[in-house]
Amino acid sequence: MQIDTPNLFVEINNTNYIFIVGKYNENQKLEIVEKLITPSDGIYENKFTNIYEVSEIIKKNVEVIEKKLNFIFKDLILIIDNFDYSCVNISGFKKLNGSQVLKENISYILNSLKLAITENEKQKTILHIFNSKSILDGTRIENLPIGLFGDFYSHELTFFLIGNNDMKNIKQIFNKNNLNVKKVLIKNFIEGAQIINQNDNIETFFKIKINKDRSHIIFFDKASFRYEEYFNFGTSIIFKDIAKVCSINNETIERILSDKFYENKNSEDSNEFLEEKYFTKGSYRKIRKKLIIDIVNARIEEITSIILNKNINIESFKRNNTPIYIVIEDQFILDNFQENFKFYFSQDYNFDPHLINDPQIDSSIMSAAHLSVYGWKKEAIPVAQTKNSLITRIFKSLFG
Repeated sequence: MQIDTPNLFVEINNTNYIFIVGKYNENQKLEIVEKLITPSDGIYENKFTNIYEVSEIIKKNVEVIEKKLNFIFKDLILIIDNFDYSCVNISGFKKLNGSQVLKENISYILNSLKLAITENEKQKTILHIFNSKSILDGTRIENLPIGLFGDFYSHELTFFLIGNNDMKNIKQIFNKNNLNVKKVLIKNFIEGAQIINQNDNIETFFKIKINKDRSHIIFFDKASFRYEEYFNFGTSIIFKDIAKVCSINNETIERILSDKFYENKNSEDSNEFLEEKYFTKGSYRKIRKKLIIDIVNARIEEITSIILNKNINIESFKRNNTPIYIVIEDQFILDNFQENFKFYFSQDYNFDPHLINDPQIDSSIMSAAHLSVYGWKKEAIPVAQTKNSLITRIFKSLFG
């Protein structure tokens, strides 16, 4: 870490390229000195569609920043939030038959897990590896049980992977501009780490983000990033379903819902027909208020069920009273139906739902900078590629 030297961070997400420059002060704290945001042209449905166009966007914006700061960048830290990366949880074990757990035992397990991933995921590149779970004779151990006696030891790792072609394209785009990608960080990892750093004694939780047309869920277990999944739907299905069933447009729907008649608990009122005041354009339609309420609740229940409550992919992660941090992008939906979302998300396992805002760009970059310099307590391998072997790097993390 060099004091008062510009550091370049680039984020690529579904809507924008974000260019951030920060400098570390004498207290080793990053201070943001420059920021540029531009639409993410050249990318469609999580894939590069025009490498040349993307490269020119990178070149143009970096040159603007370099000219302003009178500084030439050689490398950067990249944050990604829109590629089809995947995660794999995999366990290995060693029979001990009453002997001590040795460093060599863990080395054997890590080698076997790494080999299994590289042989079965040949078209993918490793982005992150997390130490997920260590179990000695059925008891979960927070620290590596080197020197302890036992009969059976298992060690679980979580691998986050990206397609080889996506990684090659990423490197090519920046290499064409004489920029080396030092580290690649998954944005959901950064935001999960922020939640842990900002909430005392919270290291196991779900975080769910629901946009208008896309949603995702992530899971952290004892500070280890264990799972993420994306869904091609969002809150827009609420409006679409009302429009389809009732044959009314979005403008009329918004007027109806803004009136919040559904907050009235009187069942007789909810069974009334909508008043003519909502239909300023077009002919009046005789629609019961209860129908609107039922459609809204049915769609919210469907969203929460698919993402969490009936999602079999995360069944093994569900536990009573687990906190859920929920981000709802559409402010109108958030203002009007946040209690509905909290209710349906808490139906199973007595989950503990909390509505939160998306982190600000500056705070995310601060967190990314900290992770890139100091690493993460449960990350088994740094993202930067070094000359050390994979297993050597893992052991450096495990044993310090």
